[in-house]
Amino acid sequence: MDEINIEDFMKIDLRVARVISAESVEEADKLLKLELDLGSHGQKTVFAGMKKAYKADLLINKLVICVNNLKHRKMRFGTSEGMILAAGDEDIGIFILSPDAGAVPGMQVR
Repeated sequence: MDEINIEDFMKIDLRVARVISAESVEEADKLLKLELDLGSHGQKTVFAGMKKAYKADLLINKLVICVNNLKHRKMRFGTSEGMILAAGDEDIGIFILSPDAGAVPGMQVR
């Protein structure tokens, strides 16, 4: 495993986000299209490979952790502007990481 130092880690801007809309990407087996509210940091569209683990409508209003400064990735379905954090894999399941109560959209994760 490659190690990073604290300066490398501090370059990652993790933010609390609220899922304001979610829909299945019909042309993709794994993707959901999520619209995220990051409070004063605006909104982002994120394509997440968790269609088999989560029904889109059950994600609405869920708080998630977003990699806010990830380089945008152009896909054939649109542009993904970040990433949400999850644990697991397709064999055991995918589990979205969520902040505790009291966290609000835009809050920095430290």
